[in-house]
Amino acid sequence: MKKVAIMAMCLLTLGACQQKTGNKDSKIDAVRDSMAQIISQKDSEINDIMSTFNDIQEGFREINEAQGRVNLERANPEKMSREDILDNISFIRRTMQLNKERIARLQEQLKTSSFNASKLKETIDELNKQMDEKSQQIAQMEEDLKAKDVKIAEQGKQIDDLNQNVNNLSAQNDQKAQTMAAQDKELNTAWYVFGTKKELKEQRILQNSDVLKSNTFNKDYFTKLDIRVVKTIKLYSKSAKLLTNHPAGSYTLDRDALKQYTLRITNPDQFWSVSKYLVILVR
Repeated sequence: MKKVAIMAMCLLTLGACQQKTGNKDSKIDAVRDSMAQIISQKDSEINDIMSTFNDIQEGFREINEAQGRVNLERANPEKMSREDILDNISFIRRTMQLNKERIARLQEQLKTSSFNASKLKETIDELNKQMDEKSQQIAQMEEDLKAKDVKIAEQGKQIDDLNQNVNNLSAQNDQKAQTMAAQDKELNTAWYVFGTKKELKEQRILQNSDVLKSNTFNKDYFTKLDIRVVKTIKLYSKSAKLLTNHPAGSYTLDRDALKQYTLRITNPDQFWSVSKYLVILVR
């Protein structure tokens, strides 16, 4: 009996050790999974920030190209037209405005990111400084153009008439620029909403399992965005499903460390090609 009792105690001790080892392994697995999610989240955030930064750099490249065209035309007056110069300046101003919105978006992404990037903050300051310099350069271009108009007037035309023509052309150009900017904005504007089934039904966005089938849905419930600027939408939910039709491969639904979804639009032109309205069901 004594031997049996000793053997039973040994078995119980061995079982307890195995249970502790199993619990330890489970904790290690949980920590490993948590670390993997954090790393994945940081990778996604870095990719989002770099995507916006690349868009900003592309904007600066387009601005520099347009500036080069204006300078080239000013250096070769026989090959230039005043309207071409004004068109290029108008393009530069529109692209600068878009870049300002992208830089603001980059600042927002940095505020909500899970890592501290002091170097990136310095980069944003430098981008804003470049934007200020570009604004001064464009203002100088416009002043040079006005001075050129005055010089032409002094060479034989009536200054008053020319100034009136300049003012008319400037007004026409401003109107044209505003029209083009409005058209650009409209072409690149989309609307999105995410909500529970109950919320979407209350706003008549979802009716009898059909989405946006009636014009009675509440358009004010949607958030407007510029598809050139906004490429990520945080959904703050562990469950997400797109109800509107958007091509597969043009977006991903990624989870962060809290297992909440973020929509990442990897190909904006393709994503919004079917519909400029985005409806996402969350829980």
